[in-house]
Amino acid sequence: MMLDTVLKTWSLWSGRDDLSDAFKRVLGSTAESEADAAELLAVAKRIDIDDEESWYRELTRLADSSDGLAEASIARGCTDTASREWRRAIDCYEAAAVSFDSSDPRQQAVVSRMQACARAFLRHRDLLGEVVTIPWCADYPLEGYFLPARAVDRAPTVICIVEPGRRKEGCLFKLASHAAERGLSLLVVDLFGPGTNAERFEDIAGSRQLETVIGSVMDYVATRDDVDGSKVAILADEWSSSFVARGIGQDQRCAAAVCDAGLWDIHERDFLAHRVASGRPGMPSTVGASRLARRIWCPVLVAMPARGWLPAQRVAKLVAEMNRDGQDITLKLYPGEQGRHQGSALGDQFSFDWILARLGTAPQRPGKTTELESLRR
Repeated sequence: MMLDTVLKTWSLWSGRDDLSDAFKRVLGSTAESEADAAELLAVAKRIDIDDEESWYRELTRLADSSDGLAEASIARGCTDTASREWRRAIDCYEAAAVSFDSSDPRQQAVVSRMQACARAFLRHRDLLGEVVTIPWCADYPLEGYFLPARAVDRAPTVICIVEPGRRKEGCLFKLASHAAERGLSLLVVDLFGPGTNAERFEDIAGSRQLETVIGSVMDYVATRDDVDGSKVAILADEWSSSFVARGIGQDQRCAAAVCDAGLWDIHERDFLAHRVASGRPGMPSTVGASRLARRIWCPVLVAMPARGWLPAQRVAKLVAEMNRDGQDITLKLYPGEQGRHQGSALGDQFSFDWILARLGTAPQRPGKTTELESLRR
């Protein structure tokens, strides 16, 4: 709230919504006290909004300071404090390079530092985490962070698929405690591949190869002796992530999923139907559930802010229609708006509770093609 007031009255920020939004995300995710907020606002006042180097310099300086505090906390045996500082460092590093493309050396520098923070976190957990490589496209593997559950040989597992263009390090810290508290293993995967070079990502991001990510990650977890393959859930980093829903529609091995359930696909088709109908009198102007939605077998949670990119009433209507078609979709509206940290935190808590309940019993899979399955194809 404090930063909203400052940015609304601070005219120098009015022309850079990308930077003000990035700074609000940092404040929302890392300011746990008035002192934290005051420090961040002091940084904001030192930034010359017309000088991107000033933005980069101030935020990386703050991130470096947090990284140093994390290392000092580890030396004292304060792992929880270190984790909070590493998360703050990662959020500041990510924000620092928000206006630079992937080929910019500054972007590559902060990515390296983010990865170093995440790997330090993995090394200093009670249960060591892993950096894993997952085969995907030819000469383009995926990279993920795997956090094992405590005292379970074959644990139920949540796979977080990070939205294209976003990095897995922030999600690792955001979700780690939710998984650990519920006895779930966690695998966080982004689409950039190993290292800092993101040139290939630009070619792949807009292709249909994205839809094969789910299958490749499921193939990987099936090889792990510490994962219960019948109790694997997929969690989309953003509730509106449509490529995750498409991937789940192509792979029926996941036991539950948190994603948009094909709503964006339906919304796009409905929009196009209205456009076509407006020029052709008598033609239907609405569409029903998409083929994509009908191909999703597992239970799905749509957890979204009450004020998101699609009106809540519209989402509720579409979900009701899909449930009448025989799907198992739960809609959860939490307070807030798209991109607000507190609302996201509430959504994450509910999502993990829902996943835990759904993974309590593995879903039944049809052993042969049934009449219902035939209709869904």
